[in-house]
Amino acid sequence: MEVRQLQVLRELGELGSVRAVAGALLITPSAVSQQLQALQRSVGVPLTRRAGRTLALTEAGEALARAAVDVESALAHASELAADLARAPAGSVAVAAFNSGARAFFPPLVEAFGRDGSVRVVLTDEDVPQTAFAPLTATYDVVLAHRFLHTAMWPPGVRVTPLLVEPLDVAVPADHPLARRRAITAVAAARQPWIATHEGFPVGAIVDALATVAGHPVEVVHRVNEYTVAAELVRAGAGLALLPRWTSPPPDGVVLRPLDGVRSARRIDALVRPENVARAAVRTVLAELRRIGKRLAAG
Repeated sequence: MEVRQLQVLRELGELGSVRAVAGALLITPSAVSQQLQALQRSVGVPLTRRAGRTLALTEAGEALARAAVDVESALAHASELAADLARAPAGSVAVAAFNSGARAFFPPLVEAFGRDGSVRVVLTDEDVPQTAFAPLTATYDVVLAHRFLHTAMWPPGVRVTPLLVEPLDVAVPADHPLARRRAITAVAAARQPWIATHEGFPVGAIVDALATVAGHPVEVVHRVNEYTVAAELVRAGAGLALLPRWTSPPPDGVVLRPLDGVRSARRIDALVRPENVARAAVRTVLAELRRIGKRLAAG
């Protein structure tokens, strides 16, 4: 049994396919299969099973994959100790974030770490459905992810650092009659045309809740995932939209009003694999992300 074999098994459990594992580990699919076969021979019990066209883990495979997390965490910790944990944190930290999170968190990160410091952040935007955030930790050291309060928790294979709980408010044109209200009820909002996200993204569930409260379907006239584009459509009079209160300020001519009658908020969390938490540079970036989140919540 080798560490690389355990790593491949763990990735299969996380990502769900040989091709995805190959992409994450930068090896060929045949190399993935060879590693799995070698591990299978050394263990002597079935570790994988066919599930349609995909390869899933057996109960024994899942147990061994969980043990692989402990092995990788211990190795990462030992490596960090060998490099002397007492020294100042150093190295590159790859950070990914969804679009509005990137807009709010990336510039302060660059200001905090700059280009010439011992810790350097490498930033990438990744706009994916909620279920795809945790698998991104196979590629990035830190993944900024958002989930709505009515959606499932993050999977147990990642460490979660809470950064922000952010309300989503109703964006309306400044000259719209609803803009004169301090809050907009779900019934009043449901009477208006809406700009919602694509199917499968959580904002759609909030719009569905509006329809349930109002007792009739909500007219969705446009589907746009990017909040800045949705805000411009609101300003043009195309309909109402839900916008984050702090991370994506509306343009001139658009105002935000709290939504009354339907819970509308999201959590912004940093997801990290357990072995990466052992790196001092990663911990330093997480601490800075927490500080940024507190400043955002304070306005």
